[in-house]
Amino acid sequence: MSKKIEIQNVTKIFGDDGIDDAMALLDQRVSKDEILDRTGSVVAVDNANFDVDEGEIFVVMGLSGSGKSTLIRCVNRLVEPTEGIVRVDGDDITALDAKGLQAFRRNRTGMVFQHFALFPHQDVRTNVAFGLKVKGVDVDERMALAEQALALVGLAGYERSFPAQLSGGMQQRVGLARALATQPDILLMDEAFSALDPLIRRQMQDELMTIQAGMAKRNTILFITHDLNEALRIGTRVCVMKDGAIHQIGTPVDILLRPETDYVAEFVQDVDQGRVLTIASVADEAVSVRAGTTAASAIESMNQSGREAIHVVDSDGRPVGVASMADAREAVAAGTTGIDDVCQPTPNVTNDMMLAKVYQLCDDGLPLSVVDDGGLLVGVVRPLEILAELGRVENISEQLEQAKIKGTSS
Repeated sequence: MSKKIEIQNVTKIFGDDGIDDAMALLDQRVSKDEILDRTGSVVAVDNANFDVDEGEIFVVMGLSGSGKSTLIRCVNRLVEPTEGIVRVDGDDITALDAKGLQAFRRNRTGMVFQHFALFPHQDVRTNVAFGLKVKGVDVDERMALAEQALALVGLAGYERSFPAQLSGGMQQRVGLARALATQPDILLMDEAFSALDPLIRRQMQDELMTIQAGMAKRNTILFITHDLNEALRIGTRVCVMKDGAIHQIGTPVDILLRPETDYVAEFVQDVDQGRVLTIASVADEAVSVRAGTTAASAIESMNQSGREAIHVVDSDGRPVGVASMADAREAVAAGTTGIDDVCQPTPNVTNDMMLAKVYQLCDDGLPLSVVDDGGLLVGVVRPLEILAELGRVENISEQLEQAKIKGTSS
């Protein structure tokens, strides 16, 4: 996958005077607070480095004052970096003159803000078409493109409505449609869903992921949020910031299960892991036998693999059920020859299912069948492993806390 955005050594310091002194102190790794006291300058972004792949949803998250919104604005130079380079498709955006920057903003990026910024006196379709009008697109074409974008966000039929006639969630969809209508390569979303009620916010997250998955050419999305649950839910990768500095970049599973700093560990300890982790995080290689296999042969296979249960599959490799070691031994003792007679059907799950959605499937304690899109058995997940995985974050947090205490006392 090719790099779409490259952030290289980007630093942003705000202040009227003393920026050079602040940069010198920052190079000496003087703290942000001390730099403010000594120079009156604010370090908003401290030497940020990361790449965003084409088609990725890259989420930058952090609390207020972490520098995340400043960083995203450095990409389209709504905020000028004090130092560093921003590249898009290999082009140095920080080197563009005013005309080149205007063309870049109009033709290659779209932006969605927390506040919808819709024109109240214009209908929905005209609002969505605004960016196309700025680009000089013919009126008929821009209205047609606006209608396509509204259909994409589920607002077909509301073209003639005015913003005041729509709910907050619908207005945010209009804002998203306006950004999508220009067909940008890059979508910059700054706290886009933060002003919405929790239910509507979750629906908008679903909408964004559905739109992204359904597009022939996916937008590259740089998404800013202060909500870790939101970051972990929608991000391909997540970047955690604090005081202008990046603490960790990784997949949602990396962030949740392998926090690299105390700060990240404190964040993730309160996350509902079941709504972030998928079956893939706990799935294991399946051991199976064909339907018609004898119970004695199934016992031998379990002994060789060290398993207490085995999957039974049909001739195509689709799961028929699971036979436990105890059931297989009872079958042999009773003179039953076929393993099919004692195998029990179990639910099928897929690797992308959230653990929270499979709790209720674990009541009987038998392994679950992990299947691919064609229904073929590709793995197994045991109920106890689900519970064990969900306990790992608490253990990691405790270990980091103990290490911190130990380091303080030594």
